[in-house]
Amino acid sequence: MDLPLSARPVKSRRGQTTNNSAPSYGEPHNGAEEPHVHPTAPRNLSPMAEPVVRIPDAKVALSTASVYPESTATAFEIAARLGYDGVEVMVWTDPVSQDIEALRRLSDYHRIPILAVHAPCLLITQRVWSTDPWVKLQRAQAAAEKLGASTVVVHPPFRWQRQYARDFVSGIWRMADETDVRFAVENMYPWRYRDREMLAYAPDWDVTKEDYRHFTIDLSHTATARSDAMQMIDRMGDRLGHVHLADGNGSGKDEHLVPGRGSQPCAELLERLALGGFDGHVVIEVNTRRAMSGAEREADLAEALAFTRLHLASAAPTAQARRP
Repeated sequence: MDLPLSARPVKSRRGQTTNNSAPSYGEPHNGAEEPHVHPTAPRNLSPMAEPVVRIPDAKVALSTASVYPESTATAFEIAARLGYDGVEVMVWTDPVSQDIEALRRLSDYHRIPILAVHAPCLLITQRVWSTDPWVKLQRAQAAAEKLGASTVVVHPPFRWQRQYARDFVSGIWRMADETDVRFAVENMYPWRYRDREMLAYAPDWDVTKEDYRHFTIDLSHTATARSDAMQMIDRMGDRLGHVHLADGNGSGKDEHLVPGRGSQPCAELLERLALGGFDGHVVIEVNTRRAMSGAEREADLAEALAFTRLHLASAAPTAQARRP
């Protein structure tokens, strides 16, 4: 797949010609021959035009979960080779993902920063780092601080974690007050089986119903929840600090498709972020388990990166559009 992966959109320079002929500076006056003017001579120029595109400060990162069943180390290698701006480390059963020094060495070797740490909140990571969920968050915060990551992604508690769920909102605020690291709480979804629905998260899978300082929106989760992603980011407002970009078709499964392959408004959301000057991180978190080869996996991750950068380079509003 030949894609300009590492290149961001480039603004054109006005007045540049595409052939070898000299530029025309106007018609001769009163039939007189126009004097020769060197192309580099100073001229009266009109005010600089406003930019055609607006590219936000948001960085595009690769979640290490996106290469599963490959390793955390493989994710760093792929992210660097494809031109991602950084990685988000999913802390899970891979021992390297739990080892701060090993992660630092990978970051230094591949010259790619760790932008976020995903705390071990999954069912399969209930014993990673600790069985105490608050200890998990403390260790995620410490890892982020030592690795230079700006964000810790955290899920709301499972409903059966009663005490943790009861204190979760106030506890997240308390931890956020003690550090510059953002605790960005991620939207989840109800669990479904056939025609039955189970509310597995507390206080709620819809995190906008609670007062958190920062949010993560995951578009695969909005698909699974069958909720409106654009309305959700409206409710999040300026507290939206982190994005997990993936797609989905609204099935009962958390699909994490490559952006553009499902029904979610991935392009529209990215363009909204660009116009709003979003300065958080956009993290590609997709499922490549069905890839038949490493090359196919990389092609999917390259496509996801190209899609994201294309739609983050949104059209800037015109002066006429900004007039009241």
